Amino acid sequence: MPKIVVVGAVAGGATVASQIRYLDKDSSITVFDQDETMSFAACGMPYYLGGHIENEQDLIATTPEKFKDEKNIIVNMNHRVMRIDREKKIVEVKDLLSNKTFEDAYDVLILSPGGTPIVPKTDGLESAKVFTLRNFEDMRNIHSFIEAESPKSCVIVGAGFIGLEMAENLVELGMKVTLVEKSPQVMNILDVDSSDIVEKELHEHGVKVYKENFITHVDGRNITLDQCEKLEADFILMSVGVSPSTELASEAGLTIGDTRGIVTNEFMQTNDSAIYALGDAAENKDFITGQPKRVPLAWPAHRQAYIVANHIAGQEIPFKGMLGTSIAKVFDLSVGMTGLGERNLNESDLYFKTITQKSKSNAGYYPDHGDLFLKIHYDAENRKVLGAQVVGEKGVDKRIDVIATAIYAGLTIDDLQALELAYAPPYSSPKDPVNMASYRAK
Repeated sequence: MPKIVVVGAVAGGATVASQIRYLDKDSSITVFDQDETMSFAACGMPYYLGGHIENEQDLIATTPEKFKDEKNIIVNMNHRVMRIDREKKIVEVKDLLSNKTFEDAYDVLILSPGGTPIVPKTDGLESAKVFTLRNFEDMRNIHSFIEAESPKSCVIVGAGFIGLEMAENLVELGMKVTLVEKSPQVMNILDVDSSDIVEKELHEHGVKVYKENFITHVDGRNITLDQCEKLEADFILMSVGVSPSTELASEAGLTIGDTRGIVTNEFMQTNDSAIYALGDAAENKDFITGQPKRVPLAWPAHRQAYIVANHIAGQEIPFKGMLGTSIAKVFDLSVGMTGLGERNLNESDLYFKTITQKSKSNAGYYPDHGDLFLKIHYDAENRKVLGAQVVGEKGVDKRIDVIATAIYAGLTIDDLQALELAYAPPYSSPKDPVNMASYRAK
């Protein structure tokens, strides 16, 4: 009976433990996590802070007690794995509540450590109220501050997914919100024209945006930017990004890759076949190019958990790579993307073409319709779809999912003409925007 140890108890760790138990009723499974809350919906935290989700407990999928009673899985929260002895197959664990250290043996070790929020070293930052939003405790700290202090303003550093979602939710709470972004655009994962639409939406909802800028000095509520602008805010939210937590793996001699993630093969094994890695800290490959890729999102973590569990159970199901399909809500817009964007394509050796399509989300005569901007990149030679971005008021999720499926299936831009997509006036047009983009592609 194998002894399985899992490091991490959120999306990847909790899921892989549960999947293993589903496939194997007899193995011993122990999970360690340094935080106090397991298996919570991190993507829902901005919406709890914005008041859309009333009860924080709704974000918690399960508890250590339920895992023990229902699945016979031991989950130890407030326990940090300090060291891996690969030769002896032992992990050294510290109980953060008692400060006691002990060892636990494993036959199979699964690393799902997630990441750590990046907080740039800034002169005077300690004088301000500064928060990050990575775990349940972070969320509670922000919520308690808002409840106790009733802040009127916030500076958010970083205009990625979390930064923009938090900007929307704080504005809806009545705060004045300012975004500070070091790159030349908001959501720098997007192409510039898609990003411009998002930035316009932010401005229309009163969010001030400072691009190619960062904080150089903080004095309480007073904030100075690189270009000498002076801001005031009741608190600062650092949403710069997340650094993969690979220290444990690196110290154990596991290979760290170009993306700063733990290198894994098609079955999510590291260079030690007894150790797997998944989730935010794991590096695998891009579905299209095969180049190293790390995607800190929920879908890859859950899919990788399935791959790992099946491989341990003796079924070899390869992980085929990541497209990075994602979607975000920014006030009245939805922003979706999949596959490769212009920046990735320009850095590759792929010769590509691009088609853009501006449409209504559904029949223009139907009273509930919205604008839709669709952009598709495709290979100029074999015409396979390489990536897409959709920004609009309605129907974004449908289109980006259709195109993600098309990429996975190896369809060409011309194949999109022939897709028989659902139509009724409240939902689409006789020729869907995806069809129309395909008809227009040269």
